Amino acid sequence: MEESIYGNHKKDLEEAMHELLAMISGIRAEITEETGMDPVEHLLGRVKAENSMREKCRRKGLPETQDSALNEIHDAIGLRIVCAFIDDIYTIRDRLLALPDIESFEEKDYIRHVKSNGYRSYHLIIRYRGTWFAEIQLRTISMDTWAALEHHLKYKRELKGNNALIVRELKRCADELASTDESMQTLRDMIRDL
Repeated sequence: MEESIYGNHKKDLEEAMHELLAMISGIRAEITEETGMDPVEHLLGRVKAENSMREKCRRKGLPETQDSALNEIHDAIGLRIVCAFIDDIYTIRDRLLALPDIESFEEKDYIRHVKSNGYRSYHLIIRYRGTWFAEIQLRTISMDTWAALEHHLKYKRELKGNNALIVRELKRCADELASTDESMQTLRDMIRDL
């Protein structure tokens, strides 16, 4: 049997993931107490599968080692937080980074700086307890729906022929969903102001 790419740290990664999920659940509870609304529709976590981590090392030209998996690639732990509204994404991000054991390592705001294909999400790579990297993706329900459907349509397929048309249509759908997100945010703000 092949040695784990995580060495003897697989259990540590799983423990760190569960601790992070518990912290996010705590933030959720605080916001729900303050506002009367749960800001999170769903929350998922995983430790990247061994074969996926090995494949990512190969793709990035890195040796398939524990050091690569834990220090060079920063998504051994992956969390996805799906929120109802755009503002909730930034609120959760701010509260998460205010916690003592969490430091921001890298942030990419694909909500304010949309990818050319229409992809929207907030990617936050953190270092937890000075040791473990985790990638946290924060999205609205609409953003998550688009990303899941786009992945389903393109997964392991090489698009040929009407590729430009498909790309345009995917972008159009992403823009329509983003418009809905903005409208829903405006409606929530109006309701809160009443």
